[in-house]
Amino acid sequence: MAFGTIKLTDDLYQYLLRSSVQEAEILQRLRKETAALPAALMQIPPEQGQFLAFLVQALGARRIIELGVFTGYSSLAMAQAMPADGRLIACDLSEEWTAIARRYWKEAGVDGKIDLRLAPAMQTLDALIAAGEAGRYDLIFIDALKTEYQEYFERALVLLRPGGVAAIDNTLWDGKVLDLEDRDPLTLAIREFNDRLSRDRRVWISMLVIGDGMTLAFRK
Repeated sequence: MAFGTIKLTDDLYQYLLRSSVQEAEILQRLRKETAALPAALMQIPPEQGQFLAFLVQALGARRIIELGVFTGYSSLAMAQAMPADGRLIACDLSEEWTAIARRYWKEAGVDGKIDLRLAPAMQTLDALIAAGEAGRYDLIFIDALKTEYQEYFERALVLLRPGGVAAIDNTLWDGKVLDLEDRDPLTLAIREFNDRLSRDRRVWISMLVIGDGMTLAFRK
C-alpha cells in the first residue's frame, strides 16, 4: 500500500467539486466572467474560495487583509463568511480588474465590509503597521507579487494576532519548485520562501494540496 496524498485525477476532481463545493450563484457568475479574461489563470478555484470562507468561520475572523484581489472572487468568498461588523482590507494595483470586483461586491451587499487599497501591497502593510495596527488581524491571504512573498510574510507576522493565520497561495507553483534547473525569478522566490518557512519557528505550518498549493502559517 502506497502512503501519501491521493492522486487527483480529472474524474476525482469533478467528484470533489460535486460532493463538497457549495458555491453561491454570484460566485459562479464571477468565476465564469473571470474565465474569459486573458489573465484567467490568476483566478483561484472554487474549492479554494470555499476553504478560505471556512477559515474565516473557523477563526471567527473579523479583521482580514488580502494581498492580491484580481477580480475579487476570494474577497467575495471571505466577505460573505464574515460577520456584519467584519472588515477586509483588499490590496491590489489594477483599477481594471478591481472594477469587476467592486461590481460583484456591491451586488452581493458586502462592499461595506471591504476597504480596497489601490497601492503597492508593501506600502499598505507598512502604513497599517505605522498606524498601530500590529497584532489586530485574524487572517491574511497572500496572493500577490511572488518575489515579495517573504517581505509580505514578515509584515503579516507583525499584523496578525497570536493564533491568527497567514494563508499563502501558489506554494507548489505548478510543480516548478521541484525543477532545480528552473531559474525563473518567480520560481526561485517561491522555492526560497518555502524553504525559509519550513524552518521558521515563529509559526506552525501546513502546506495543502489545493489549487496551486496553499500554505497555512499559524502565528504562535
